[in-house]
Amino acid sequence: MHPKDLSITDFDYNLPEEKIANYPLEKRDQSKLLIYKNESISEDIYRNIAAHLAEKSFLVFNDTKVIKARILFQKKTGAVIEIFCLEPHEKIKDYAVVLQQKNSVKWKCLIGGAGKWKEKYLEKIVLIDGEKIILKAGLVEKLSDAYVVELSWNPGNFSFAEIIDHAGVTPLPPYIKRKAEESDTKTYQTIYSAHEGSVAAPTAGLHFTTAIFSSLKNKNIDTGFVTLHVGAGTFKPVKAEKMELHEMHAEWIDVSTNFIQQLIQNISHGVFCVGTTSVRTVESLYWMGFKTFLNPEIVFEDLQINQWEVYENELLQANVSPEESLTSLCNYLLNKKLNRLFIQTQIIIAPGYRFKIIKGMITNFHQPKSTLLLLVAAMIGENWKEIYDYALKNEFRFLSYGDGCLIFGE
Repeated sequence: MHPKDLSITDFDYNLPEEKIANYPLEKRDQSKLLIYKNESISEDIYRNIAAHLAEKSFLVFNDTKVIKARILFQKKTGAVIEIFCLEPHEKIKDYAVVLQQKNSVKWKCLIGGAGKWKEKYLEKIVLIDGEKIILKAGLVEKLSDAYVVELSWNPGNFSFAEIIDHAGVTPLPPYIKRKAEESDTKTYQTIYSAHEGSVAAPTAGLHFTTAIFSSLKNKNIDTGFVTLHVGAGTFKPVKAEKMELHEMHAEWIDVSTNFIQQLIQNISHGVFCVGTTSVRTVESLYWMGFKTFLNPEIVFEDLQINQWEVYENELLQANVSPEESLTSLCNYLLNKKLNRLFIQTQIIIAPGYRFKIIKGMITNFHQPKSTLLLLVAAMIGENWKEIYDYALKNEFRFLSYGDGCLIFGE
């Protein structure tokens, strides 16, 4: 069956509200870990994860950093309008450059309470090191699924990164039914986060601590880092009955040629991804490399992966090894004098997909009828139901602040 023909109702399960974790555990690495290997289930905690991985395995992490993407503007009437910054509206080549912009920026945003926005500008006073800044929001354009908002500030000598850090709040997922607290600034961020741009955390990585990284090193398990800036689309519910009618969200990946070479060296050792975002990044790299293998002169923008293209006949019949594909991608980038790949991927990984590089993944328990659950099912088929049934019956905590699982592919 082509993934387009999948019915999302086949990926539903009952998730009682009390199973959803509203807060993380005090010690990240004490979260429960379900291990699924050779069609059998066992339990442990994240602190001991190295014991369940083979020596010389390669773990891939997403080192994106969550920005305080929710900005609340209170009107004189007391009404609150929320602006949720999704991604830059302008064409970008680097998130860091965008976040260092001064004076003003244009972002694609969701707006809570848009019907109450009658004024030309919303205003908010922001304090940075005792200095008062006036932040203004102006509505530029209504899109089909969002709005374009221009944010400007005076004095304009601060970067947008500084403005949003002081004006915004941590963008907790919609299923966490509480306001963000000061503690979330740290707990909703991985300890290795490095590159700002995400509006949601790569939550599988929240469980990792310096103690875990030490245990991995002691077992000669190597680690590598990619950057995929997680968009709010990761929480976008699948409303269409058939997947063909669902539009997958596109996200920016930022990967160095050094990482791609590291990946090539470790493919034979077994590549495991921490989080679905890392999975999407690594598997997208294979297909981007495959494109350069077919056409070394391909236009850079054409490397990006569209939603369904990896299921088309030409690509399905591909007999190019991961090493060949990634080596071709590396050579392509080096020929263009690029030391990193910054581009979008819209890949949807669902049952019917054949993994090209990864052998397993570490991930949280996901929402019913979500594309993240489809990705899990792509790896282990109908057995996802057995895992989720076990987790529900054995006091596992679900979603972003919850527990997780180590899944070995079939």
